[in-house]
Amino acid sequence: MSAVLSPSAQTFLALDFGLKRTGFAVGNRMLCTAQPQGTISASGDARFAAIAKQLAIWQPDALVIGVPFHPDGATHENTLRAQRFGRQLAGRFKLPVFEVDERYSTTEALSSGAKDADAAAACIILEQFFRSLL
Repeated sequence: MSAVLSPSAQTFLALDFGLKRTGFAVGNRMLCTAQPQGTISASGDARFAAIAKQLAIWQPDALVIGVPFHPDGATHENTLRAQRFGRQLAGRFKLPVFEVDERYSTTEALSSGAKDADAAAACIILEQFFRSLL
């Protein structure tokens, strides 16, 4: 995705896209922190409606999505699905969308004992994005 990061962008909503569940987290660029917020268990238009509700609550300046790759960096079917999801988000919500390589984010969330692995993975994705800005 070729989004441009505005210097004034401070609040971000991250999404860990999955076919059955999409975890989400919210974070602040200035503090470089993120907090898991929950999981959306919907697909299609219902998923976008649930995301729209979160956007109304948090009013982020931009979105961050996790894009999965094979361990060797190769793309696979879910890579393309996540990238398509990012394009749909940008088109529907008119917000910049940034992609983050999310390899092992769910594994990391599970190993840390997260009760909601999808939301925790979204948090890890957002924190990784913040680290890339430093």
